Amino acid sequence: MKSLLLVGGVLGWGVGVGFSLSRGHAWPACFWHVCFAAYLTALLMRWWGRAWRKSLEQSLLQRELAPPDITPAIITPKVSRP
Repeated sequence: MKSLLLVGGVLGWGVGVGFSLSRGHAWPACFWHVCFAAYLTALLMRWWGRAWRKSLEQSLLQRELAPPDITPAIITPKVSRP
């Protein structure tokens, strides 16, 4: 989970710098935009990571609780054609 926060922060930092500099903001305003973007992106990555982990746990639980598939294999004889 910490790695997702770190990745989100780095991505947000890059996006914040890119957008702030492209709009021509001064460095103090750019710094605050970068901090805000990094914070929001880290929060979004944390939320996504928790949702992803929860869905993986649910799928594993469903797989464990599912009845075993014991259908017999149907063996068809090979027919040679003249």
